[in-house]
Amino acid sequence: MSKKTWILLGFIVVKFLLQYHLINPIYDLQRDEYLHLDLGQHLAWGYVSVPPLTSWISKVIYLLGNSVFWVKFFPALFGALTIFIVWKAIEELKGNLFALILGATCVLFSALLRLNTLYQPNSFDVLSWTMLYFIMIKYFNTEKTKWLFVAAIVFAFGFLNKYNIVFSLIGFIPAVLLTKQRNLFLQKKVYIALLLGLLLISPNLWWQYQNDFPIIHHLNELADSQLVHVDRLGFLKSQLLFFTGSLFVIILGLYALLRYKPFEKYRPFFWAFFFTLLVFLYFKAKDYYAIGLYPIYISFGSVFLANRLRKGWKKIVQPIAIAIPILFFIPMYTIAFPNKSPKYIIAHSSKYKEMGMLRWEDGQDHLLPQDYADMLGWQELAKKVDSIYKEMPSPSQTLILCDNYGQAGAINYYTKEGIKAVSFNADYINWFDLEQHYLHLIRVKDYAEKDDEFSKTSPYFDSSVIADSITNKYAREYKTLIFAFTSTKININKRIKSEIEDVKNDR
Repeated sequence: MSKKTWILLGFIVVKFLLQYHLINPIYDLQRDEYLHLDLGQHLAWGYVSVPPLTSWISKVIYLLGNSVFWVKFFPALFGALTIFIVWKAIEELKGNLFALILGATCVLFSALLRLNTLYQPNSFDVLSWTMLYFIMIKYFNTEKTKWLFVAAIVFAFGFLNKYNIVFSLIGFIPAVLLTKQRNLFLQKKVYIALLLGLLLISPNLWWQYQNDFPIIHHLNELADSQLVHVDRLGFLKSQLLFFTGSLFVIILGLYALLRYKPFEKYRPFFWAFFFTLLVFLYFKAKDYYAIGLYPIYISFGSVFLANRLRKGWKKIVQPIAIAIPILFFIPMYTIAFPNKSPKYIIAHSSKYKEMGMLRWEDGQDHLLPQDYADMLGWQELAKKVDSIYKEMPSPSQTLILCDNYGQAGAINYYTKEGIKAVSFNADYINWFDLEQHYLHLIRVKDYAEKDDEFSKTSPYFDSSVIADSITNKYAREYKTLIFAFTSTKININKRIKSEIEDVKNDR
């Protein structure tokens, strides 16, 4: 193997080692990860929460043993592939070894380390954005129409992973129209490629149609509960934090796209950067939605810096440029990753508050970052539900009903009894087994609604009791209650069916 290949492999190995090292074993999986893993047990062309690609990956994880190692492997893999694509983009732009090392260093020591700790669609989303932009570089460089069809395929897989990739097109198309590359739209094969992309995503679009477009309900719910708290100025500030150590490279890349003659044919990327950010700002998007925008600009900046350095400056500037992303990473190591215990975070809360990490989706500051609080209490919940389930009069006729998808998913992941919890929340509403006749109910419920639960549910059963609760005070689910309702003869299926219909009608 060549020297370049060995260096690239070294970056990939370091990437994997860091991803596994940056998570303290005190934490469980994160709330969303449990839902995403459960999708693999219910394969379909669409879901209330996400498009179908995540379910395919979850099925592979299940076949590999469903261990935490494999859950964390895939986001780390997508992060490593993002480094690889940036490397190949730099090669396509005729970058030398310094440019390759600088680009890989900038991507490695960035917000992707945080993003790639969680099994969510976001890691593949960044990869798909980077791949799509790389394919367009290939097209502008060669003008071979085969790359348009490759771009359509990449877009389709990105779309089937997370609809967020649509924003890349919204930003890129007007950018192309502003430059000499607008001739692209005069080629018939562009529209054939678009049809190919549409064909590939059509099963998901058809699923959305058949299910009354749950994505619209999801977006409306997101806008009402989370995006309403998004501050546009805060969004822009966050963009500066994702690639802090690489900002100078990204800025150089933007400058080069506007002023550097060899990059003239890539000019659409300059305008696409600003158009895409404007679209995100208009829709008050979450700050991390834009992370996929940046890696490709590191490619442009790395090549420009490498090509413009005068010989006398190389020995001074090159090591400094490579060191900057690493030096910025060192202080971030202690606060930006779930590698510290809750007690440590609370004792050093001022640092986390300054970074805005204690601000949750409700717009308020809390003791821990939301993702961290969402990674606690789940094994405790599953263990206690297991214990209660075994003590029920007839466990096989017991329904486990949870308030939210995190509770249901965690129980399904950790349980030793083979039970399957459900919820009226997210995709679980479609996964009730109503052929089973239920007499008893284990209800996982928010503490604040305990009195309401007793008044509403107790009349349907012979006995009602609060069997246990979550005691981890650092968990987002702290004080969550576990009710046990038992009956000798009343079948609760009819009531469950009625509630399912009510929830679906509300959507």
